[in-house]
Amino acid sequence: MSGRLGGIARHSRSRGPIETLDHVAVTRELGLRGDLRGAVRPGKTGRRQVSLIEAESWNAALADLHLSADRLLPWHVRRANLLVEGLRLPREAGKVIAIGASLRIEVTCECDPCSRMDEILPGLKAALLPDWRGGVLGRVLTDGEIAIGDQVRIEE
Repeated sequence: MSGRLGGIARHSRSRGPIETLDHVAVTRELGLRGDLRGAVRPGKTGRRQVSLIEAESWNAALADLHLSADRLLPWHVRRANLLVEGLRLPREAGKVIAIGASLRIEVTCECDPCSRMDEILPGLKAALLPDWRGGVLGRVLTDGEIAIGDQVRIEE
């Protein structure tokens, strides 16, 4: 079973603006190139290098908030790096997500929504809490160049 990479986003500083991209390099050393959280600091493991969220989970969270069409928010306000469409992401550490020809990301933990989500939209944090809707965090195992539309798979 596979899905598709539906979006790529990064931010270069804390609370900084989100930049959406069509393609990007992702490396073990820097994570998603140009993103604040990607670089592995000395003595650290890089377990939060890349964040991924499912389009279906994002849409379910927004549906729970009963927003009118003009109040729907784009996925990247979640501040995740990668949007995956049509594939359920693993809900356990140690699983590997493969994207494109060579990128491999090991799931390290759930990406718990923070209070910032309620600053964006009241109730969003609670809507993202069930069933790992806030996404997953991971560590880069194998470098890769990725682009919107790339295939996404779960490896055992």
